[in-house]
Amino acid sequence: MRITYLLTWADAMGGTERTVLRQANWLAGRHDVEVLGVFRTRETPAFEVDDRVTSRFLVDSRGPVQRPVERELDVEACRVLAASPSRLVKSEWEPAYNALTDLELESALRETDADVVVTTSPALMAVVSQLVPRRVVVVHQEHRVAELRRTSGDPYAIYAARMDAIAVLSERTRDWFGVRLGEAAPRLAVIPNAVESGYRPRSSRMNRTIMMAGRFTAEKQFDHAVSAFAQLVPDHPDWRLRIFGDGLRASVERQIAMLRMGEHVELMGTSFSLDQEWSKASIALLTSRVESFGLTLIEAMGAGVPSVAYDCPNGPREIIADGVTGFLVPPDSIDELAAGLRKLIEDDELRHDMGNRALKAVERYSVDAVMPQWEALYTELLAGRDEPGWNERRSAAQALQWAQESEAVVFISAAPQLPADAETWAAAVHAADPELVWSHGQLTRLRDDLTPGEVAQLNLDLAVEALERAGVRYFLVRQPHPTFRIAVEADDRTTILEALAGAFTGRPAYVEALDPQGRGRGVWPAAVCATVDKVQLAASVRIFEPVLTTSQTLRMGAFYGCRIEFWETSPSGQELVAPAGGNLAGMRVSVESLTPATMGVGGRQYRTVEPFTRTLGGEFTEPVDVVYTWVDGDDPAWLSRKAEALGAQLVPTGDVQGHERFRSRNELMYSLRSIDTFAPWVNRIWIVTDRQTPEWLDLDHPKVRIVDHRDIFTDPAVLPSYNSHAIETQLHHIEGLSEHFLYLNDDVFFGRLLGPDSFFADAGLPKAFASPTVIPLTPVAPTDEIFAAAAKNNRALLEKAYGRTLTHSFLHAPHAHRRSTLSGIEQEFAEAWQRTAAARVRTREDISPLSSLAHHYGLMTGRSVEGTIRCAFVNVSLENQLPKLQTLLQRRWHEVFCLNDYHDGDVPADDQLRIMEAFLGAYFPIPSQYERGSERNRAVAGRGYRL
Repeated sequence: MRITYLLTWADAMGGTERTVLRQANWLAGRHDVEVLGVFRTRETPAFEVDDRVTSRFLVDSRGPVQRPVERELDVEACRVLAASPSRLVKSEWEPAYNALTDLELESALRETDADVVVTTSPALMAVVSQLVPRRVVVVHQEHRVAELRRTSGDPYAIYAARMDAIAVLSERTRDWFGVRLGEAAPRLAVIPNAVESGYRPRSSRMNRTIMMAGRFTAEKQFDHAVSAFAQLVPDHPDWRLRIFGDGLRASVERQIAMLRMGEHVELMGTSFSLDQEWSKASIALLTSRVESFGLTLIEAMGAGVPSVAYDCPNGPREIIADGVTGFLVPPDSIDELAAGLRKLIEDDELRHDMGNRALKAVERYSVDAVMPQWEALYTELLAGRDEPGWNERRSAAQALQWAQESEAVVFISAAPQLPADAETWAAAVHAADPELVWSHGQLTRLRDDLTPGEVAQLNLDLAVEALERAGVRYFLVRQPHPTFRIAVEADDRTTILEALAGAFTGRPAYVEALDPQGRGRGVWPAAVCATVDKVQLAASVRIFEPVLTTSQTLRMGAFYGCRIEFWETSPSGQELVAPAGGNLAGMRVSVESLTPATMGVGGRQYRTVEPFTRTLGGEFTEPVDVVYTWVDGDDPAWLSRKAEALGAQLVPTGDVQGHERFRSRNELMYSLRSIDTFAPWVNRIWIVTDRQTPEWLDLDHPKVRIVDHRDIFTDPAVLPSYNSHAIETQLHHIEGLSEHFLYLNDDVFFGRLLGPDSFFADAGLPKAFASPTVIPLTPVAPTDEIFAAAAKNNRALLEKAYGRTLTHSFLHAPHAHRRSTLSGIEQEFAEAWQRTAAARVRTREDISPLSSLAHHYGLMTGRSVEGTIRCAFVNVSLENQLPKLQTLLQRRWHEVFCLNDYHDGDVPADDQLRIMEAFLGAYFPIPSQYERGSERNRAVAGRGYRL
């Protein structure tokens, strides 16, 4: 039997290449085997090829110009052919193919004398289906999770039925093919990968090493492994994590540096003897987002090593017996991953038992168990070639598949199917603007001068300009969230989609289809949106141009798009009905009330209708200021004044007045960036300090004011003050401060785009965000931390005045207040207020006016309301809290967060500074308009963004 294996890169180091070459090497002892690589990329192949295997390549890609390997061809002809698109393989299936590869593949396959040709990618399936003679048995091997392929899996919808067999690695993938292909399915076989034959060294499972292996790609999620392991290091500092593999590892290196894990995590590079490395490990780890099989798990089992893996599609569940040979944990659950590792680290007996069971279980993946399955499959298929109706079966199956496709059976369900001209559009747009980059599968602009709020308004402008050019009636809809919605009449749907398509033929604009609940149902280039069924049937669409910072840490995509809603006319013809709730005027608007009007946003007027010009119920419209208390504790002049003022009271550390409480790491600069990025509606910013000014701050900016303690303390005799509680008692005295304001420490940040309604109810009542932290129902004690003592003092005041006992504190979030309420509290509790104001350092007799007392007072007297907000707290002085930073940056889910530190932490101050700078620079990469000399300062200073 003559067998030809087709590989795109037969000399590469990859799981597919390793598996296929193992097959070829084994079968070469019994059959005539050839390995045909489309591209040659290196001098020496990454994996050993048996001398009995014929190995050859078609195109040499090692030089500046791709050249045929087996023929002479003029250099210029090669250059032209290599630059021309392939007719056999669409670029979205595999962009490496071109007209030169077409020429060489046709030469190699048209007259092949192989009995069996085996393809190893959907693109090669397409090639073989078009080129090999009908007498050849064709088998496709899927080495990935077919159901999660995107456009690279499109050939399955066209050519799968032409195969004589499709071999997969898991039952789940076989079932998927069976459902998608139905009666058109060829033979579907499940054959696992095999481990190397011969002697395999075994692990003692006593080395304190966790190991994983694979290419550094986003799919492998090695950052999850580092984050999980970081949770264990404080308790098990003698263990280490070793990662083998090549690829782009810079982001993991940065994560290791940020978490100070350099002594515990080793990036080992490529190894050609992984079996030796597995014998040195005690636990195997796999964190992939998807894993078609998990060959590294098999290799680990062959060394008697138990595994911890995400239960991802599809392979791990086929390999690991949960609780027997290892642990399967929920995908993307870093905490569960750490818990599984902890069990094996802390229980030697369990680790050895699981390792021994893994060693027995791996026998089913031995060469002797797996390779005969391949031989049997090829033999049976070849024997069937001479049976009557063999060719007719292929034709009938192909006809049936075409019929199924014509009935709109969706084959690749993991991603929307782009129209045929979408790639042509993308190529043209990218060619016209080479500065665009691909991000999340979309052409994206790199900009460092636009905040999310500004991107949202630019997307509004995209929609408005397209609709106005087409003469379509629309009106801007008021909504609480600071993104934008436009209402149009559903009868104009076709005109609108055609207008969007026509307006953005040359721009990287995209349309997202939304269902009536506002859930996304796919994204397509705006230029082709009029031809996409899901867009034509959507309840609303969202138009946007994606923007990415050059640091690639902040992306502004569909979430910031302008939503165009198709409002239906009611049966009576008297009302327009919105497709979903959420706007401030409700679901229905009377046609009679649609008097044209305008609404101002960011210095521009937009069309709306009269109902949306009113102050609507559920809407908070008053100006909101922000007040910071800030100090630079490293300023020599400030330190001198402090030493002179406190004299004998001055102590070097502790939570009362130690240096940790006054340390500045430029948090204020990044907190102002968070305002500029995610809270553009802020009116003015007041920075309260003691004769200090941040050197980076633009003092001429019209929205920023420096306020000295001497300007607000009603009794100057108590100054200077180094007591944050005392300073809080005076903040409402700031001249010119708005009635509604947010009080922030400089270590508090906005994490997502928010509106002022997140902090104030429609009546202007501040929202109080309760913390789960309970204040013990005990008297103030000398051992109490200052914040707890102050909370107990607050409780005593309120119990006496209102007969109610407070039990909890509040989140480290922006504190919403009204000046008038604070003035009333100051009068009602004058003695405690004045006593706290007079204390130059924090004492256990203080109250905490703005961070606690005012919230409880407001809730008890009806001057505040309970609110909720997604808030994170990270103590950067504690090593076991540092993994939270990575989670914050990756998910960007929290609306606000606080980065605090304790005086008794275990992370050195210099390391804290480096970690904070790395994290904050990545989370807030755009310099704010409040910084001297920034591009945004020059571009937007003095411009308002109020809705």
